[in-house]
Amino acid sequence: MKPQRIYDESAPKRPVNLTANSELVSLAKKANINLSQAFEEAILSKVRLAQEQQWLDENKEGIAAYNERIARNGIFGASKRRF
Repeated sequence: MKPQRIYDESAPKRPVNLTANSELVSLAKKANINLSQAFEEAILSKVRLAQEQQWLDENKEGIAAYNERIARNGIFGASKRRF
């Protein structure tokens, strides 16, 4: 399955001011870690987690109703399974 894009990867880059632990930055540079790429990957991970939590919060009633229905009635076709 192709991963879903949550932002326009071709959008222009813009400079941002950040502060970080100087020793950590030195270690990253010695390890040839691209700080801009690492920043974007970390932010993307945090944004995905936040969006996932928001979706779960917005849909908790529907999820609870579905789980209740499955607990009450079972899964469709479960009696026909051979495993």
